[in-house]
Amino acid sequence: MKLVLTEEQQFLKDTAQQFARDKTPVEHFRKLRDANDQQKWSQETWMEMVELGWSSILIPEEYGGSEFGVSGLCVVLQELGKTLTPSPLFATGVLGVSAINALGSDQQKKDLFKGILDGSLTTALAIDEKPHHKPFFNSTIAKKDGDKYVINGKKIFVIDGASASHIIVIARTSGNEDDIEGLTAFIIPSNLPGLKISTLSLADSRNYAAVELDNLEVLANSRLGQEGAASGALESILDLGRIAIASEMLGMTEEAFEITNNYLKERKQFGVLIGSFQALQHRAAKMFCEIELSKSAILAAMFAADSNSNDLRRLASLAKFQVGETLHEVSNESVQMHGGIGVTDEYDIGLYLKRARVTEQIFGSADFHQNRYADLSGF
Repeated sequence: MKLVLTEEQQFLKDTAQQFARDKTPVEHFRKLRDANDQQKWSQETWMEMVELGWSSILIPEEYGGSEFGVSGLCVVLQELGKTLTPSPLFATGVLGVSAINALGSDQQKKDLFKGILDGSLTTALAIDEKPHHKPFFNSTIAKKDGDKYVINGKKIFVIDGASASHIIVIARTSGNEDDIEGLTAFIIPSNLPGLKISTLSLADSRNYAAVELDNLEVLANSRLGQEGAASGALESILDLGRIAIASEMLGMTEEAFEITNNYLKERKQFGVLIGSFQALQHRAAKMFCEIELSKSAILAAMFAADSNSNDLRRLASLAKFQVGETLHEVSNESVQMHGGIGVTDEYDIGLYLKRARVTEQIFGSADFHQNRYADLSGF
């Protein structure tokens, strides 16, 4: 497997880089944060992304998408990660599209993809119920009642849940709360009675929500796929999400390192540049090597996704683990090398530390994926 981008992928990456630098620099994130914007992202910016075709990258051509592959979306998210760009691209363009594509009927795909293609429909995947990622633990119950379902339960840490027009809820229609089988997916308009969405305020100022379903009644046509058949597709949907969020994390890591490297070349102590201190050079060299290793892990994972490799699950966990560990180290080192100013809001580097600590937990921490990789490898 050649771990290099094609010309088309590189062009998409360059386009995303220019967009992020011109349209959504870190100041864009700061402006939304300081304005206490409940949506946490700009509708105008999102529509520009839609016009560039980013929301359609994973949508099959027969439904109007470009079907450019996971690699295409990953290089975009990597560049957006460098400027902490807030948008529903991950929750909608990756998780929502993947869930609809894997589970939806032909008519559902036609109807739902149309909204994603024109930017009017955004999604959020409501799956986790525990403080730590445990995808198949599910105590949210959906009971069939004639031509409808009644759903009760709670979901936490729902990415973009506070702004999504539709929530994709994973509920249990049979079995016990720890069973892998018996899960069903529903796509539900967020304004339905019985669906309570509460904004969560976390350190990184991203859009998160808690979702409570209290005797929520939905029609049977809200169900994605067959009853009890979501479990098989769920792991693949999550793995695509893990690769995509790891790509965003890689972009954050690269930018944090770049900011710090520039600081080492500018900051003077005792009359000399601190970048001339050998101890700091060694630490910077270690970060550089870990970032290069992380790039290879991401490339291997996203190419495996596009080729439907049997190694997809292992490589998805490897990418999330490697990038998670690297981002943790680089964000720590970056703040330390800046000294006390690194934790002040005036300097951007502290924003990357905050985003790192939260994003590391999305769909499994480094520990989760280290154990998963070992299990999948037969250890």
